[in-house]
Amino acid sequence: MAKLTRRAAMTLIGASALTSCRDDNPWNSVDVEGALPALDFTLTRVRDGKLVTQADYRGKLVMLFFGFTHCPDVCPLTMGNLLQVLDQMGKDARDIRILFVTVDPERDTPPVLKAYVEDISPQVVGLRGTANQLARVARRYRVTYKVIPERGTQPYQVVHGPSVYVFDRAGDARLMIPRFYDNSADIKGVTEDMTRLAQGD
Repeated sequence: MAKLTRRAAMTLIGASALTSCRDDNPWNSVDVEGALPALDFTLTRVRDGKLVTQADYRGKLVMLFFGFTHCPDVCPLTMGNLLQVLDQMGKDARDIRILFVTVDPERDTPPVLKAYVEDISPQVVGLRGTANQLARVARRYRVTYKVIPERGTQPYQVVHGPSVYVFDRAGDARLMIPRFYDNSADIKGVTEDMTRLAQGD
């Protein structure tokens, strides 16, 4: 009984110290460690047509973003800001991969999505999936999206969540960047966060 009590006490002390440490050095982005599941997906990489999973990116820092190539504002602005982060990080950014998952696979055919990501950066990976594959990974990270087909005078529309999800080298969810497409985008703060993760925090 004494051993159990001592062990429990040490666990509480350790947890307290960890919490204190985090409070002393908080993240600029939203800390989702323990709140979101680890990276897990099965999708097709448009660069080579290969079916890939999270295992293909083990050892990399992953920034996961759901968007579509015809997006007029949120996606290009988000991607532009992410590229600024990579640029400001310098060599620390070499192991970062931005996984761009299309929520509009009907129009984002492999050639279209491939051309789109290749025009951005070699570190951006275009991914697409079947309806079930896309729904599964979106549901896993609580991402909302909807495609509204053209109907009469109503134009074709796509709506989607704008957040970027960050996973460490082991594939564990660490951060969420909720808005990274407008004047409130904290490029400096996200750069600091990603640099900390790249350096092993």
